[in-house]
Amino acid sequence: MLQRLEILEENIHTLKNLQKHYSLEDIQKNRLDEWSLRYGIFESIQVVIDIACHLAGKYNLGSAKSYVECIELLQKYDYIDENLAKSLVSAVGLRNLLIHEYVKIDVKKLYGFLEYVDDFSLFIKSVREYI
Repeated sequence: MLQRLEILEENIHTLKNLQKHYSLEDIQKNRLDEWSLRYGIFESIQVVIDIACHLAGKYNLGSAKSYVECIELLQKYDYIDENLAKSLVSAVGLRNLLIHEYVKIDVKKLYGFLEYVDDFSLFIKSVREYI
């Protein structure tokens, strides 16, 4: 679990750097940068999901049937607050789009998601209290 948290921390740093050094227009002009953005966001969300589901199972919070339920269980048992849970549930929706509807992803919306990267940091802070 600590390794996954470290990966997430590195991803946050990389995504913030990407946002700092590349505008939306830069990303739209360069397919490689767009792929970097897509993968960085996807991997970060997946790490959050992996950690959430691991914690739900480790602490017997319930039997989650979906990634969203893993996050909801963490919120239900006060591992994360309601606002963070809502944000992370939305992120799971984005992850599903990245996996299944990758052709239809609006790069502008994807770039806009960078405004929510701090939620990953809040997740790390919350999780560290329990490990």
